[in-house]
Amino acid sequence: MTLFPIDSIIPQLRTALQRNDMVILSAEPGAGKTTRVPVALLDEPWLGGKKILMLEPRRLAALRSAEYMAEQRGERTGETIGYSIRGESTTTSATRIDVVTEGILTRMVQSDASLEGIGLIIFDEFHERSIHADLGLALVLDIRQHLRRDLKILIMSATIDADAVAGLTDAAEVLRSGGRMYPVGVSYLPLPANERIEATTASAALRAVREQEGDVLVFLPGQREIKNTEQSLLQKDIPPGVQIHTLFGEAPPSRQRAALRPAASGERKIILSTNIAETSLTIDGVRVVVDSGQVRTAVFDPRRGMTGLVTIPISKASAEQRKGRAGRQAEGHCYRLWTETQHALLPDFSRPEILTADLAPLAMELAMWGDPDGRTLKFLDPPPASHLRQAQELLRFLGAVEPNGALTPHGKAMGALPAHPRIAHMLLKAKERGTAGLAALIAALLDERDLLRPATGADIDLGSRITFLQRSGTNTDAAVARIREQARRLCTMVGVRSDAPVLTGEKSARETGILLALAYPDRIAKRKQGEKYQLSGNTVAVLPKESGLFREEYLAVADVDGAGNDVRILLAEPVDVVDLRTVFAEQIVTSERLLWDETAGAVAASVVSTL
Repeated sequence: MTLFPIDSIIPQLRTALQRNDMVILSAEPGAGKTTRVPVALLDEPWLGGKKILMLEPRRLAALRSAEYMAEQRGERTGETIGYSIRGESTTTSATRIDVVTEGILTRMVQSDASLEGIGLIIFDEFHERSIHADLGLALVLDIRQHLRRDLKILIMSATIDADAVAGLTDAAEVLRSGGRMYPVGVSYLPLPANERIEATTASAALRAVREQEGDVLVFLPGQREIKNTEQSLLQKDIPPGVQIHTLFGEAPPSRQRAALRPAASGERKIILSTNIAETSLTIDGVRVVVDSGQVRTAVFDPRRGMTGLVTIPISKASAEQRKGRAGRQAEGHCYRLWTETQHALLPDFSRPEILTADLAPLAMELAMWGDPDGRTLKFLDPPPASHLRQAQELLRFLGAVEPNGALTPHGKAMGALPAHPRIAHMLLKAKERGTAGLAALIAALLDERDLLRPATGADIDLGSRITFLQRSGTNTDAAVARIREQARRLCTMVGVRSDAPVLTGEKSARETGILLALAYPDRIAKRKQGEKYQLSGNTVAVLPKESGLFREEYLAVADVDGAGNDVRILLAEPVDVVDLRTVFAEQIVTSERLLWDETAGAVAASVVSTL
């Protein structure tokens, strides 16, 4: 069996876990921690035959690491090692190591606070600091303090402020391991002025093919840049035998497998990827990295109550992670599309998601835990007060919590659904209206980040996507299949038949509008002038000029880009004002206003209804 750098520290790790509540293992990229550590700890006496739960930040990483560990044992997943991701699980009664995506831990904790049968929880790649990982750690620390003194915690990362994490408990030990098995050289290739990132990246990828050996892994901020770079490469003189692959979270599994599969003999690959390939994954054959130095992230504005996607420079820690992908199997090289001076100015670590994200899901989890403000929990970075207040106000408007933060019966039902509180509220209200099937389809569509837009040929009209799905028959497109499967799961969770008839035509469009309004009551839009709409949350939003919805008086807005000065409407559906008055009767306030009418020379009275 191949030896990895992490193997030399395994004896120390076993001892550290024997005598401490929590251990922080800082191991450089390529150390082998993800696939070596869990298996090495299976027979430890302190584990007592209990399970190991290992958290991964992404679905693909969870699946691949479980498959690799099982393969090394000559098994299939579902025997000693299994994985659990949304909608798919291979765990059985025989499973001892369960590799899960981070959000699954929170659901487990809320349903069984004692985490019975689990002896060790591993937070892998913790430096990514997702909101699920931060909340999960805070909950597990609380469980250990009050319910399970025998529960062990292991936090693993290549780049992390280990001492800060250790400060969360009095009984923690920090271990450090070397990592990268082979040296990686670095070249800095700054972006030329006035040149699009896709063109520069394509040129750098071809330069890498000419100058270096092995496959080339290219990091780009998002799908749009991946597709544009792919087009740019196809228009260039690509050497014979070089294949282009794309890798991102929403890509069909067959395309992901093709990107990860070793190149055929005599061929090479250029893999265009988001940061999905930044951690946990070793892609056979990769010896070169081309790093755009950018990442796309969601930033929440509590004043507007909206999230916007922004493209920002990566951190030094992320740059180091990406560079490490080139040195896993042989000497490698990394091309960075920025200068050494710019590199020195990068932040040391990426900003934790809990400081920038929409906190409505977190607020719901805290209410379910019985600590609405999270005051008794140990967060590495506490949630910003203004963000949390905005989230709590939304939960109160949705009827999920009482004024004191306690869950209402409706809130408890919402919390039982693995969905954003807005979507959970919509699903439950739709069940009361007899339209849960349509609501499940809407929820599944919104979860797909509008991947159907190219197929429908529509602009921002959600109804056109619904119609497309209803008419697509046996369409085997991966996105369509995911949407349908997710809609079926949601129907089952809500307690309705997934094969029940769904509204079509005008009835479907009208109900879609009101269901969206139930999910996004702060985004009900009234036309002001031209493409501008006034949202019920006191924000003005802009409709695309080419949109066919610009004549609609009222819209229910499902998706916006809240970054920058202008809020752009990305997905919406017309909504009937009569329906709004009926559904939101309790929230509509009617008042009288007296204004001086210059033309009439008299005081004019008006009655105003406000949501």
